[in-house]
Amino acid sequence: MSSSSPILSLPQRKPLLPSDRRQRLGGYLFLLSLLIFFLSSILLYFIYAYSRRGDAQVDLPTVFLVSTACLLLISVLVHLATRTVRRDRHTTTSLLLAFSGLAALVFIGMQCKAMGSMLTGTILEGTEKGVAGMVVVLALLHALHVAGGIIALGMVGLRSMHGRYDHERHWPVDFAAQYWHFLDIIWLFMLAAFWTTSGGF
Repeated sequence: MSSSSPILSLPQRKPLLPSDRRQRLGGYLFLLSLLIFFLSSILLYFIYAYSRRGDAQVDLPTVFLVSTACLLLISVLVHLATRTVRRDRHTTTSLLLAFSGLAALVFIGMQCKAMGSMLTGTILEGTEKGVAGMVVVLALLHALHVAGGIIALGMVGLRSMHGRYDHERHWPVDFAAQYWHFLDIIWLFMLAAFWTTSGGF
């Protein structure tokens, strides 16, 4: 007697496709290379500025603190997007990513204002000028990576709006969030280095 009854099985998560694995590995290698780049840059700045901290009293713009709060807000928004995409809420995910992009534009605007005030504000001489210049260069490098993140948010947001991601395939949204958390942490390290080697705010 043969049994023709269907075999009951639990629903299984779709395995990662080879392209998914490659993209994930590429994303992690990209973040690792950025980590090495930023940490080495911050370390070089810290060695230079800390050894001259008695001679260089550079006042940091208070706008840096406001822009930091803006960056933290972006991290919260993209983290919420990783939650909503898992519930197949495409419109909400797209809106969260869009608001994140707008907040990132505000962040860049505030950073430009802060860098401009450092370059055109109090007249600096000698070591102070060197420290202020390095602060501006590091802040500018970070802002450029923020600009790249805005483009990524736009692309991921548009694809989310068209239903390209769901509760099983959502790695691009997760990576966008990881990238912004990374930028957040790097900026906090930069700010700590600036604070301990300058005249403060």
